This record gives sequence, structure tokens and C-alpha cells, in this order.
Amino acid sequence: MGPLGMATDTASLRTFTLFEGLLMLVLGILALLFPLAASVWVTAMVAVVFLVGGLFGWINNLMRARLLGRWLAFWRLVVSTLFLVAGLSMLLQLGAGPGQAAAPIAALALAIGLVFLVEGVVALLVSLAHRRIRGWGWGLVNGAVTLVLGGLILTLPGEVLVRVLGLLVGISFLFSGLDLLSFSASFHLPATPAEPEG
Repeated sequence: MGPLGMATDTASLRTFTLFEGLLMLVLGILALLFPLAASVWVTAMVAVVFLVGGLFGWINNLMRARLLGRWLAFWRLVVSTLFLVAGLSMLLQLGAGPGQAAAPIAALALAIGLVFLVEGVVALLVSLAHRRIRGWGWGLVNGAVTLVLGGLILTLPGEVLVRVLGLLVGISFLFSGLDLLSFSASFHLPATPAEPEG
């Protein structure tokens, strides 16, 4: 790939990173303004993913049943059915009001907390390994904040999580957006041409 193609790729990656950073900032601010709605929204999105995954799994398995064999197709249908039941159950609990919504939100919080812990460690390591890049401090702060948020999510009781999960996710999105805009986008700055020697 020539210099022009590399410059175009770099510019595209930077634009995409900046767009992602702005999107994270907007989502973070919305989650901070409407924390309870954000908690429910996150859970609802996972429920929809489960439903769609289960539905497509059923269709895919039925279409490929002859190729897969009876037993393999049967067990894949069982898994798809579990996805459908889990997604439908989560949506029904969310529709029943905040009291019933606590169970799926608390279950989902465990996964979110673990993801935040891993994300925090990765953000810390990346920022420390690239201290010569402008804005690396934001990556460090983002990693530390994400680690703390992951720990909070894993240790808070379920009834408290219903009210604060959206708030904690919003804070994480806010810092991730700042990280993307100030540090991660710096990875895609065009390289300055080297000065001729002598």
C-alpha cells in the first residue's frame, strides 16, 4: 500500500475513533441524566439480543438439521430455545415494573462488572505502554475509573444496582469518550515526514 493509501486509512481510522468518542460522550451524558432508564435500557438491549439470537438460531438449525445430524441439531435447538426463553423472560420482567426488573438487571450487572474490570486493566496497560503519545493520561484515568466502577458493580446489592447501574455505565461511557477523543485518536495522527539529513 502506498503512502496515499496509508494516509487515507489513518484519516478514516481517526475519524471513526473521534465519532465513537463523541457517541460515547453523548450516551454517557444521557445515562447520567436518566440513570434508571439507562439501567432498564441496557437490560432490554441484552434481552432483545437474546431473542434475536434464539430466533435466528432456531431458523438456522432447522435449515441445517440434515447436515448437522439429529442429536447435534436437537441440542443446538435446546440452546436457541434457552436464548428465546431468557430474552422473553427478561422483557416480561422489565414490563412488569421496577420491582420485577431488579432480577434481570442484577444478573446482567455481574457480566457488566467483569467486563469493566477487564476493560479497566487493558486501558491501564495500553496507556502505560504508550506514555509518549499525547493524552495518555486520559487513558490512565479511564482505566482506573473503569476498574473502580467494575468493582462497585460487583459488590453493590441488587436493589441498589437497579437505581445506580445506569449511572455507573454513564460514568464509564463518559470517561471512555474522553479517552477516545484525547488519547486513542492520537494513535491515528498522520506521521510527520522525516527531515532530510545533512
